[in-house]
Amino acid sequence: MKKRTLIAVATALAATTAFGAAGCSGSKGQGSGGKNPATANQGAAVGGTPQKGGTLTVLSNQDFTHLDPARNWVMSDMDFGTRLLYRTLVTYKAAPGTAGGELVPDLATDLGTPSNGTKTWTFHLKKGVKYEDGTPVTAQDIKYNVERSFSPDLPGGSDYAARYLADAEGYQGPAQGKHLDSIKTPDDHTIVFELRKPFAEFPNATVMPNFAPTPKKQDKGPQYDNRPFSSGPYKIESYERGKKLVLVRNTHWAASTDAVRKAYPDKLVVVMGLKANQIDDRLIASQGPDASAVSWGALRPESAAKVLPNAEVKKRLIAESTNCTDMVQMHTGKAPFNEVKVRQAVQYALDKDSVLTASGGPAFNDLSTAYMPATLFDGKQPDTLKIPATGDVEKAKRLLKQAGKPDGFETKMTVSTGDKGRAEAIQQSLGKAGIKVTIETVDPSAFYATIGDTKNRTDMVYTGWCPDYPSGSTFLPFVFDGRFIKEKGNSGNHSLFRDKPTMKRMDDIAAMTDAKQANAAWRKLDGEILAKSPAVPVLVRRWPLVLGTNIAGAYGQTSFGGQLDYATVGLKAPSKSQG
Repeated sequence: MKKRTLIAVATALAATTAFGAAGCSGSKGQGSGGKNPATANQGAAVGGTPQKGGTLTVLSNQDFTHLDPARNWVMSDMDFGTRLLYRTLVTYKAAPGTAGGELVPDLATDLGTPSNGTKTWTFHLKKGVKYEDGTPVTAQDIKYNVERSFSPDLPGGSDYAARYLADAEGYQGPAQGKHLDSIKTPDDHTIVFELRKPFAEFPNATVMPNFAPTPKKQDKGPQYDNRPFSSGPYKIESYERGKKLVLVRNTHWAASTDAVRKAYPDKLVVVMGLKANQIDDRLIASQGPDASAVSWGALRPESAAKVLPNAEVKKRLIAESTNCTDMVQMHTGKAPFNEVKVRQAVQYALDKDSVLTASGGPAFNDLSTAYMPATLFDGKQPDTLKIPATGDVEKAKRLLKQAGKPDGFETKMTVSTGDKGRAEAIQQSLGKAGIKVTIETVDPSAFYATIGDTKNRTDMVYTGWCPDYPSGSTFLPFVFDGRFIKEKGNSGNHSLFRDKPTMKRMDDIAAMTDAKQANAAWRKLDGEILAKSPAVPVLVRRWPLVLGTNIAGAYGQTSFGGQLDYATVGLKAPSKSQG
């Protein structure tokens, strides 16, 4: 269940310290001696079993993109929302390592029952699940939230309902009393989805926040983002956008209905607007209230020199893979990027090693030679283009000359403020081939809305995509299928790639009933799209987090891009926390 992009919110300036072989493409995320020094705690929980109570503090340099479950499709936000504030039909097991990818029932009693050749899916809801006001969660509330996700004034949410529900084309949400006949609720505890085509992976889609419940009477349109109504273990006590979010217990949440969320802390306080370097330094020092704190954003590359050589701090470091591919995406619908040779020139000009260095080196990143991450290639990405990790400037210049651009050209690229260092590395390497890039930075909380405005965006963006579950069907179609491009709130396909042969092949693969055959076909298609170069795959990051000394039960949840799993984290000694 991963949202499209996972943009690290830490400032990523060029850093060459503390990583030994930083910038060495052959390291592929490994430190000296072949063992990555950042992943000693990978696959395990840190700090032991938490005790119930106390206040967990989250230090952040940004606000959430969205908390409204109809709009929440950014990895870290999904983790926070679905683990703390609302429940979905099914979810991921709360466990470190690969076990965290296992689907388990959440609001539903099981993982759904297919019929009609997997075109119909029926879910039965658990009884006794209540909202923060004590009223019961109903099947109609889930139907309503799925319908809300179609509303034009609520952009940004998961596309699965629009892609698969029958008769959903042109639907604009329930505002005028219009509802989807393809979602049936025969009673309060049964919900049935009718799909327009077979989809055996549908239970994986119901992990998405738009399959959480929202009572119609609580819906406040776009303002619901400020105060979603809780069906999870916590509710919002206060929320000052960009400053502070305070969660307290939902006293009507029953642990007997929830095998996933442990809800150890009494309170969670998210403090926003901090500087990334201050967050790193505070957590490394772990003094006073910061001992009971965690970071929202990833550790900055520059801070690694203070962490990796320090045994005491390093034992508080987790660094799971994000399982998400960073990419430079080019607007294929406009000159000069409508010309394939221009796009190929960008492929060859880009010095990925320099971006790796700007990202903290091989301890926190793996270079990408394909679009889909290694997990979708049985652990190792193919390298079909054989471009050196440092690029091939002369080949890029030849391609530009063939495209009628012998002197290069000027363009603009939009990046999250946290990716400015990576963008500068890209800017410098493309500049050597005559491609002059102007960088425009956007605050992370507004980044997706900015690049999702297809009429008013720059021609290049630095973004990425995460598979929502281990299948090529949840990666390539979302990034390269031109039929789901939106004018506003566009997600995934930021190259605006509309290639008919590619789309036809996607449909052919989606119709395959043999999973092995389909997997092989997705992998082959990855290379075929790469040759057309709508985007340049750059790297797959880890999500390094330093924990306060009083933190327990902490691990990076692989299904949420390596972010801390908020279902299980808590405190060793709650009485020592403050807030």
